[in-house]
Amino acid sequence: MRVLLIGSGGREHAVAKLITSSRDDVRLYVLSDYNNPGLRMEAENTGGRLFVGSTTSPQLAVEVASKISPDLVVVGPEEPQFHGVVDSLREGGYYVFGASTRCSQIERSKVFARQLLWKYGIHGRLHFAAFRSLEEAVEFIRYVGDVVVKPARQVGGKGVRVVKDTKAYLSEVKSQIKNRITEEAFYELAKHEDSEFKVLVEQRVDGVEFTVQVITDGSYVLPLPLVQDYPHAFELDLGYKTGGMGSISGPGHLLPFINREEYDTSIRAVREVLARLQEEVGDSYRGAFAGQMMLTGLWGPTIIEFYSRFGDPEITCLLPRIESDFLEILDRAARGALAGAKLAVAEDTVSVAKVIAPLGYPVSKSEASGHPVTVDEARIRELGCHILYASIEEGADGRLYTKGSRAFELVCRAESYDEAYRLSELAVSYVTSLDGWPLFHRSDIGSRWLVEERVKLAEKIRNIYRLKQARGTLGETSTLWVPSGGVVTNPLLSTVRW
Repeated sequence: MRVLLIGSGGREHAVAKLITSSRDDVRLYVLSDYNNPGLRMEAENTGGRLFVGSTTSPQLAVEVASKISPDLVVVGPEEPQFHGVVDSLREGGYYVFGASTRCSQIERSKVFARQLLWKYGIHGRLHFAAFRSLEEAVEFIRYVGDVVVKPARQVGGKGVRVVKDTKAYLSEVKSQIKNRITEEAFYELAKHEDSEFKVLVEQRVDGVEFTVQVITDGSYVLPLPLVQDYPHAFELDLGYKTGGMGSISGPGHLLPFINREEYDTSIRAVREVLARLQEEVGDSYRGAFAGQMMLTGLWGPTIIEFYSRFGDPEITCLLPRIESDFLEILDRAARGALAGAKLAVAEDTVSVAKVIAPLGYPVSKSEASGHPVTVDEARIRELGCHILYASIEEGADGRLYTKGSRAFELVCRAESYDEAYRLSELAVSYVTSLDGWPLFHRSDIGSRWLVEERVKLAEKIRNIYRLKQARGTLGETSTLWVPSGGVVTNPLLSTVRW
């Protein structure tokens, strides 16, 4: 079976490993933005090859596909979806696993996603306000307390800031901080012209985050095991938010702090979103879909945002636990024949994934770029772990160089978190900087104390939302006051003018 995989990073390397582990005779080809050595090796080991070029170019994707005549095309990242790569390939007669431009709106436009949730009254929705101009957003945020400020378009997890202020007044310093946060969100969209709204201001909630991932052919939905992602750069959930510094999964389809009822509620919400999305855009969703969720006292399972693809490093965390022929599942989804498919996972195991990044990430890509590194893959394999190449390029001299983002992803499987954690920390030690530039990772991910902290927090939250559930007040929250607009209960606050 000939497969074309489009994408450049750690997520695509994980998917490539899952594809090449198929019982079918696979020949893998990859279209990548740069010479990712991991993807190149996966392709060449099957008799395929890696093509270097823009993954967001529909024309190039069709050109590559015409050369190799793939039986299946798998589109990994979101940006090729946004730019019409999936649409062009399908128009060319290829079976494609990946969301179309219309379906991927659910990730590209956070405002569209929020409006969809409120239009259909879907469980777990949050209040929000969306703004087309910086001036409107700055004026609004002067008067609000606890909120989250985001770019209104997906920009790789950048620009998200939490504003926590329950005071009845604002000092000049606090006002300056709020203005700066709003400006950062606004200017993250400066290079994107495909977003009507620029800044999204959301109701802030606290809780335990987790990711629900599914595969769908437009009608049948196949859930994957839950994963918890750790977006903050440093230990104790401190520092800038990143694309994800690691994740944990297992045992079974749950997490130690998420129970079956909460899992089922989350899956129902995701199923409903997929159904309503397809009605709204008039297109069939054939690909991966993910809901970034949070267990909160407001709703229980609460929707934070959506991905129109596998999460990264969420799919990395599932790599060693999936026992089914994953290629067969992807192919059936692309052909609209997923009904009845089952996903077998190593039920009694857990996995811990950790990201290794160069110092400077995620603030300064230029500082974090161009540093030579080396990996002892043999020692990592001896541990039973996987090493995945992400933002790493092989130079003309044969050496590996950082490209400024998350460089490597490591994932280890074991029968307990203690053992998976131990293995992951050992595996990290086999990645070395050659010029002395510091590499960092989160050593707390997968540790017993952090898992136990999540369990304790989840139980406290569970007591709160169950009380609200018994009283019939799930989702109820205080109203927002808008200057010259009075008390506003309409969630579509972007319609309010002052």
